[in-house]
Amino acid sequence: MKSESSSTSPNQSSASEAKLSKVYDRDFVLTDEYRAALPDMQNTDSQQIFGANVPILKVGISNFRLPLSYITPSSDTLTLETSVTGTVSLEANQKGINMSRIMRVFYTYQERIFTPDLLKEILLQYKEEINAHRAQLKLSFEYPILKPSLRSGLEGWQYYRAAYEGRVDELNRFRKYIHFDFVYSSACPCSSELSEHARGSRDVYGIPHSQRSTARVSVEVAEGQHLSLERLQELCLKALQTETQVMVKREDEQAFAEMNGAFTKFVEDAARLLYEQLDDEPKIVDFQVACAHLESLHSHDAVAVISKGVPGGFTGHFDDYKSLIR
Repeated sequence: MKSESSSTSPNQSSASEAKLSKVYDRDFVLTDEYRAALPDMQNTDSQQIFGANVPILKVGISNFRLPLSYITPSSDTLTLETSVTGTVSLEANQKGINMSRIMRVFYTYQERIFTPDLLKEILLQYKEEINAHRAQLKLSFEYPILKPSLRSGLEGWQYYRAAYEGRVDELNRFRKYIHFDFVYSSACPCSSELSEHARGSRDVYGIPHSQRSTARVSVEVAEGQHLSLERLQELCLKALQTETQVMVKREDEQAFAEMNGAFTKFVEDAARLLYEQLDDEPKIVDFQVACAHLESLHSHDAVAVISKGVPGGFTGHFDDYKSLIR
């Protein structure tokens, strides 16, 4: 004897699908009642969780872009294309988050002037809107600074890869960070000495090798303090001296060659020189530096990482060296 089944037969299913409209209804009017009846899968009960019912450290959206305003030390306003990553924590027994809320909340601030301190206000709203214990936000952009040439008097815009980052924990404690890429030339001290040895001992002309290099400086800014990107650039320049140039004439190129000769450096030297400058800046409570030298002698790169060593701060972990080579 066959048992009765409530499942729909293939013929019934095909007939039902045939009755569905495949025309987009441009005259459809959304009502409050219709909106309230829409399914909300993110807020279903824990029985709908797939896999292990455990907390998720970070969940959200990355690389949504929009133009945001930033202020310079001279009170000028810059509008820069910004890539935003916003995440929150998700506790056990919660299916998911309404990810669109992260973007919608952020867009309510789009007319504001963005500083690291503004991120706290946004993050606290994230926690409230999404019912999360922790929240993080990172704004990535290219920041222009007008730089003079070494001797010719020309000027050009140097663009610095930068990011503002904010984090709020379970107790609403806020920590703010700035990430800043500084591109410079690194002339090898060993190659320089060997070239001079060939010149002095055998009258042989040699050229020491040098290469474009990048230092990614990440700093935690002290509570109540403001640290400009211009100040970070000044600290990097004071430490390393040989920043790559924008506008050059022959006299500038000659000056750059002389500067590379005066400030030769291994990757270890670059990391320690930056440590010295960052450690002396009272507005910085913690920092980490990752350096990469795109070796012209080798087929591989030379890298180094250094951090201040603050308990609970930067750990020295960094493995994205390819992102430093450009």
